Amino acid sequence: TPCGIIRAMSEPTGNTQPVRATQPVDTQNPGTTQEMKTNKKKPTRLLGLLLNILIFLLIIGLGIFGGYQSGIGIRKNAQESLVNQQLSDQFSRAIVDIQFGNYEAAKTRLEYIIGINPSYPGVMEKLTEVMVLSTIPTVTPVVSPTPELVMDETNYEGLFAQAQQLTAAGQWQNAMIVLSFIRKNDVTYRTVQVDGMFYFALHNLGVDFIKGGNLEGGIYELTLAERFAPLDNTAHILRDNARAYINASSFWELDWKRAAEGFYYLNGSGIWDGTMTGTERYRISAMRYGDQLFAEQRYCDAYEQYQGAQSAGLLDDVAARNANEANSICYPPTATAVPTTVSTQPPPATTPPPVATDTPIPTPP
Repeated sequence: TPCGIIRAMSEPTGNTQPVRATQPVDTQNPGTTQEMKTNKKKPTRLLGLLLNILIFLLIIGLGIFGGYQSGIGIRKNAQESLVNQQLSDQFSRAIVDIQFGNYEAAKTRLEYIIGINPSYPGVMEKLTEVMVLSTIPTVTPVVSPTPELVMDETNYEGLFAQAQQLTAAGQWQNAMIVLSFIRKNDVTYRTVQVDGMFYFALHNLGVDFIKGGNLEGGIYELTLAERFAPLDNTAHILRDNARAYINASSFWELDWKRAAEGFYYLNGSGIWDGTMTGTERYRISAMRYGDQLFAEQRYCDAYEQYQGAQSAGLLDDVAARNANEANSICYPPTATAVPTTVSTQPPPATTPPPVATDTPIPTPP
């Protein structure tokens, strides 16, 4: 009935949807459930953060270690290069000392080199040479005074003019004696002009020494000249060639390979030590290195050395014989094919052989 319908609609109805189970709520600590969730997430986040920090620190540590190792390598290379340069300079100075008879100073320098690098090329041979030379009594020659060096020590203008005259005459050493007296007694007198004359005299004296075969003396004088002004290209080339000659000579009769390599770059340079030119030394060292390679049955390499030696001069008997044999082994002659001639004439005509008949052929009636 309408009234029943209205009554039914007015009665409360139950929840027809399924009710989700809810977690019990602690009335004493209402935030306990949320804190439990938060506490479970905190260790995970903390571990991730620590792991990232450790990875970051590891990367930084590896970078620092790599940079440290690279720095050590660079420092070691720079130190080795500096030490080698110092040893080379000491060796050159020792040779200059030997040239001028300063055997005690040369001995000190060579012993210093041996203390750092006992295998430095040529140092033991030079030390032995110094020990022998130091035991030979030397006679000091009496030098008669020359009129050019009579100096008025009170007249600086006259001394300066005298130095100019000596320089113009090519008497470099006498000019430097006068200039040294001026500089020793008055460092302020014509400083620029005196320095210029010092450079000119030292430069030309060094060039003359090297061209005359006094390599060590020339190197020394040019090095002194470089303190006053930069060297020109000619002086640089001469000094570099002189140093290369001395270095290559240290391997003479000890290591023919390195001697040949060193003198190869001096072939045709005109540099010499008063006894042999760089070209002659290259010829000899290349032949002897070729003989060494030939004995090791490295025939092609030996032949290349013989060719290089031949470009500098004639081969001696041993080298010429070895060169010919090495050439025949390395470059054997190839067999020449004999060409076949094709005849253009037609073959001769041949008559067919007679046909043999066993039975007589009947003749017609």
